[in-house]
Amino acid sequence: MTEFNLEGNDYIELNNLLKLTGMCPSGGTAKLAIAAGDVTVDGLTELRKRCKIRSGQIVEFNKQKISIH
Repeated sequence: MTEFNLEGNDYIELNNLLKLTGMCPSGGTAKLAIAAGDVTVDGLTELRKRCKIRSGQIVEFNKQKISIH
C-alpha cells in the first residue's frame, strides 16, 4: 500500500491524487479512469473526478491502494 501525505492541506482532489502518485500518467487519464468506475474510495466506487480525498481515506485503483495521511 502506498502512503500519501497531505502536507498540511485539508484534502486533495481525486484526479490530482492519481496523477501525483503516478497511478495515472496524466490528469486526463485519471479523469477517464474515474468516469469509467475503476476507482474506489473507502471501498465504494467514486465517479466524481474532483472528489475531496481527506486524511484517513483509502483510494484503490488498478489493484493498488493509497492510504491518505
